[in-house]
Amino acid sequence: MTYTKPEVLKSAFTCPHCSAYSKQEWNTANWFLNKHGTINDKVIRVGQCQNCNQRTLWIQNKMFFPETGNAPIPNPEMPEKVKILYQEAASISMKSPRGAAALLRLSIQILCKELGENGQNINADIKSLVQKGLPEIVQQSLDIVRVTGNEAVHPGQINTDDLETVTKLFDLINIIIEYMIALPNKVSGIYQTLPQSKLNGIESRDNQT
Repeated sequence: MTYTKPEVLKSAFTCPHCSAYSKQEWNTANWFLNKHGTINDKVIRVGQCQNCNQRTLWIQNKMFFPETGNAPIPNPEMPEKVKILYQEAASISMKSPRGAAALLRLSIQILCKELGENGQNINADIKSLVQKGLPEIVQQSLDIVRVTGNEAVHPGQINTDDLETVTKLFDLINIIIEYMIALPNKVSGIYQTLPQSKLNGIESRDNQT
């Protein structure tokens, strides 16, 4: 499933309500606020999905409803404990990119535990997974989320207040899930449909020294 990020006034994108790629209809209004003797012009836009008829609410160029930020839809194979943190990070990403980055770091700590690691030290868990044959692209993805999340907790050289920087972490979490859980499940399901005689032959081949 291809994900197209929601953007204000875009003619079509992946709906945060129904997850379908669908056309959007837009309405615009101005919201005037009288504050300290001045008038501030806030542009409100409402998009309506032509697939499910649900609406999105935007103030200027930021989506405030639903509270999913611009995060991609979580991979269907994402473990529930990881998904809860992922969705919480998505809900605050617009307001606090730094907080979202910290939550995503925690989500990979939980994921490592789901994959059979200790879950106490992310760096050690990634090292263990590498020793077990973790693909390099997944190792790099894990380390990007780990390092960026650490910077959110202990600010240093990476600007975790930048929404664009943090938004990329959501893509990486989905990539990690795809490689570590979704693809193995798909391959295993197809593999088990091979005739038993062929499976026995493969096992015999692999047991030869």
